[in-house]
Amino acid sequence: MTDQNALQQAIDYVLDSVKAHKADADVIANRSNNFSLKANQGELDEYKVTSGQVIGVRVVKDQRTATSYSESLDVASLDLMINNALINAEYSQQDPHQNISCLDSRLATIEPEVYQIETATVDDKIALALSLEQGVVSKPNATSAPYNGFAESDSHVILANTQGTLCSHNERSTYCYAYTLYEKDGKQAMHGGMSSGRLFHQLDPTYCINHGYDMAQALLDGAPIASKHYSVIFTLSALSNLFSAYGMCLSGQAAMKGINPWRDALHTQVASPLLTITDTAYVNGGFAIKAFDSEGFATRDTLLIGEGKLQSLLHNSHTASYFGIENTANGSRSAKGGLGVGGSHTVIQAGSSSEADITAGEYLELVELQGVHSGADAVSGDFSFGASGFLCRDGQRVQAVRGITVAGNFYQMIKEIDAVGNQLDNDYSRSFYAPKIRFNRLNIAGK
Repeated sequence: MTDQNALQQAIDYVLDSVKAHKADADVIANRSNNFSLKANQGELDEYKVTSGQVIGVRVVKDQRTATSYSESLDVASLDLMINNALINAEYSQQDPHQNISCLDSRLATIEPEVYQIETATVDDKIALALSLEQGVVSKPNATSAPYNGFAESDSHVILANTQGTLCSHNERSTYCYAYTLYEKDGKQAMHGGMSSGRLFHQLDPTYCINHGYDMAQALLDGAPIASKHYSVIFTLSALSNLFSAYGMCLSGQAAMKGINPWRDALHTQVASPLLTITDTAYVNGGFAIKAFDSEGFATRDTLLIGEGKLQSLLHNSHTASYFGIENTANGSRSAKGGLGVGGSHTVIQAGSSSEADITAGEYLELVELQGVHSGADAVSGDFSFGASGFLCRDGQRVQAVRGITVAGNFYQMIKEIDAVGNQLDNDYSRSFYAPKIRFNRLNIAGK
């Protein structure tokens, strides 16, 4: 019996058993294979092959809901999982808004780019992993590549429910990365580069090596700058990191719980008119392409912020029912978890400003933020965290900057935007797409 047949048989057994208990359920079954390599001092330091499977059930009975999961597909384990969920449901609060509502969905992710046959050999991958470290330490003043590696994974997901839904998704992805520890004249700096793709040949190890090295070298002599307000442009990875810390403001689930500061802000101005953000189901080359959400509804594009006005939050069937509005098909659930909401590709629409316009005059380019999630208050919007980057004038780096603290309020910051660039780019995760954005003024504490 193939792994896929075993998963399907386990799903059928679970759904039949739940229906016999006069309950409804949806089931997520996931099988994954992972392979990773790391190098240390010219030798392979890690050669790890892992595979696993997990099946998880969400039951709804008498308007009460609970979840449970099993990493084994044998009947005894499945029975225990089902019984745990049914018993836990008895002790949960009644909630008329949470039910198994996706009817007869038969979707599969068919975009060929998402799951392709890999032709690279294990030897190819080992050679790449070793070349990452070697490429770094062969450069002047690069004393080590403390973090480096190659990894790939493929996964198969089946989603089914007692309402006739049966959906499937296969995907494969790979990435590599290398960090440079640069030491000179008693000073140290470290930075890294990462490359991702669906297939081995799409990786760019040279970029990983050179980007990490060049940035570490450039930051070495960084020092604090005068404390004052600066215009700021974040690199794409830093901007993605910052926006992810405030994802709650676009969550219908957070709004349902009463902790979303934008709960009552629909169709009001929450950001600069220059800012338009969409949750986009399909982006060419994106890593969040999936035909269906975690309930089985067909994924779709949702305009979240249009010219600064909040147009929608992300919703699943539960939150949509609670608010009496349309479901945006953003249900998010792992086999081991309960139902939440989650986005696919966050796309900030390109603006009209040229590179010269957006980099005119003095501004701070921030390339690295430290402790973003611990230093960010998603409810109030206040943030304060360490940062490093470059003081720039007219697109040219004037001096490296380290040892500063950037502080402000996220909800105020996105209202004070000077310019939005006309070129869209993506970060290495391939789920965040944005142009350069110049924020008007952030408080920098330096010297």
